[in-house]
Amino acid sequence: MKLNLNLYQVFLLSVIIGVALLSSCKKDVQIVEKLRVDTVIKRDTVAPPEPPGSPIRPVTASSNPYVTALFDFKPAPGQFINTTLGDSTAAKGVLRGTQGLVSLGAWGGYIVLGFDHTVLNVPNANDLIVFGNPIPNIFAEPGVIWVMDDKNGNGKPDDTWYELKGSQFDHDGYVRNYQVTYTRPANDADDIPWTDNQGGAGFVKRNQYNTQPTYFPGWVNGRTLTVTGTLLPSTNIDDSNPQYITSRPFDFGYSDSTYGGDKVDISNAIDKDGKRVKLKGIDFIKVQTGVLYDMGWLGEQSTEVCGAADLSIVKLDQ
Repeated sequence: MKLNLNLYQVFLLSVIIGVALLSSCKKDVQIVEKLRVDTVIKRDTVAPPEPPGSPIRPVTASSNPYVTALFDFKPAPGQFINTTLGDSTAAKGVLRGTQGLVSLGAWGGYIVLGFDHTVLNVPNANDLIVFGNPIPNIFAEPGVIWVMDDKNGNGKPDDTWYELKGSQFDHDGYVRNYQVTYTRPANDADDIPWTDNQGGAGFVKRNQYNTQPTYFPGWVNGRTLTVTGTLLPSTNIDDSNPQYITSRPFDFGYSDSTYGGDKVDISNAIDKDGKRVKLKGIDFIKVQTGVLYDMGWLGEQSTEVCGAADLSIVKLDQ
């Protein structure tokens, strides 16, 4: 059909078409804008992905259930230090089994050990066992146990240590961030003085049974040694009869307390504020003498370590 349009009609038709096109463009812009806003809102409300966890080194057929690496040994002064029970050779002797024995010296002395795999945190179960040499129910020298996962994956214990919460947490005499400074005596054969960050002071005293030239650690080059950690109460010690001193074990959570080894749960790990942390597993363990006490003729309280193992793969006699 042929259309005969005058100029006015052409003009009117053009206006109508323009309005229609403009309306359509506005709707398109509104739709695009709505899609853009919805996308931004959705993007902003989606939770960011969780950071990757620490790398897990799986157990293999060749994995050793016991600690296999000695990373650090820093004993505090003590009656067995600078002897075959308190040197680096003794520290290496606790690897790959339970036949070794090393003394950590007085409060704060420690050893750092590592596994050849990640010890997994099994729900509702103990995961680690640390061996010492206590006398059942009569004489314990409790050590604080710390654990670390290899967050950065470099195979070194250079991430964050977490204390394993034991039965004495927050009891009277339990002190976190405790610090002691031991001072080398002018005469090597003298008692070793110490001061702490709570205003206390005392001595690591010599005795007649251990007569090495000095009880001050040979690895220390300077005049003083300062150590930091958690102090456990000494309420377990009964020295009312100086000839028969006892040091009973705490209920749970500490090394060198139970004959046959002390079993601990990675789920009891706490951070610097005492709050529980969730660890999938751990790669390193530190044991540190926990009680500061002079026990007369028996010498200072000094935690001993004979080894440590992963309970999920170790075969125990008991």
